[in-house]
Amino acid sequence: MNKGFMEGIYARAKANKKRIVLPETLEVRTLEAAAKILDKDFADIILVGDKDEILSYAKAHNLPTQTLEKASFFSPKEQVLRDELIDLLVTLRAHKGMDRIQAQTLLTHDSLYFGAALVKSHKAHGMVAGAINPTSNVLRAGLQIVGVAADSKLVSSFFIMIVPDCDYGFKGNFIFADCGLCQNPNAQELANIALSSAKSFQSIMQDEPIVAMLSHSTYGSAAHADVDKVIQATQIAKNLAPHLKIDGELQLDAAIVPSVGASKAKGSNVAGKANVLIFPDLDAGNIGYKLVQRLAKAQAYGPITQGMSAPVNDLSRGCSADDIVGVVAITALQAK
Repeated sequence: MNKGFMEGIYARAKANKKRIVLPETLEVRTLEAAAKILDKDFADIILVGDKDEILSYAKAHNLPTQTLEKASFFSPKEQVLRDELIDLLVTLRAHKGMDRIQAQTLLTHDSLYFGAALVKSHKAHGMVAGAINPTSNVLRAGLQIVGVAADSKLVSSFFIMIVPDCDYGFKGNFIFADCGLCQNPNAQELANIALSSAKSFQSIMQDEPIVAMLSHSTYGSAAHADVDKVIQATQIAKNLAPHLKIDGELQLDAAIVPSVGASKAKGSNVAGKANVLIFPDLDAGNIGYKLVQRLAKAQAYGPITQGMSAPVNDLSRGCSADDIVGVVAITALQAK
């Protein structure tokens, strides 16, 4: 990730420190990241598990135990805490048939659910996991326990794209969505993705989002049901957020290149200026971000989830410790 960009993220997170839970604690990269975060002091870290066991593991892997001791340690073995979280899970999941025995088993044996319960009970502001767990497990715990935000109808994801030597977007920075979660959103869902992504851009970049609804067509240059979906999604989003700069359908070049935007979409307040790019489906989004990442040598940061009542973010199982540090910083900024 762009060093200057991330230093700004760390500084903002440090100015308003949040508690972020890391549930995958018998894992070298996670503990290495925790130590780095504690050194940088931009977030308070909660480690799930027995303190002695975690520190013993850290020592065996030559990690700085003295630094890690600055973290908070929440263990499923703590009876009072476990009982409180059992009550919470039963309340949340009783309609799905969960009883106290099932809740205790889940909290005792699944650190993702334990971590998500810490977030739901406001002991943590957010959670980051996925170094050793598949995305489906991380998001399942988040959706079932933390839940969808009151002002959101859909959980989606975005990538922060930092493109070197680029004059487009916001100083070469973009949000791409959805590139990692929603397979084939309908018009309403695509509108929700756009609105959530605009909020994410505002929160992270601290600048005005300018949202382009991407298509293979610009202003009716092609006729197809896929184009119609983007047009409908754009209108829905405009109706829901009339203050937002959002336009579509726009081809990629019309969205980000001023001269092309002026030619293909005259009068648009978005064309040629977009910094938030909304792809019509997951195929386009996933291909798009990877093309920019590989061919333009951009830094791609994500997928970061949006739309939950508190942030629960996934990691690639191939992530580095520095990747985890960065995701924790983004999570801290997302936390209310």
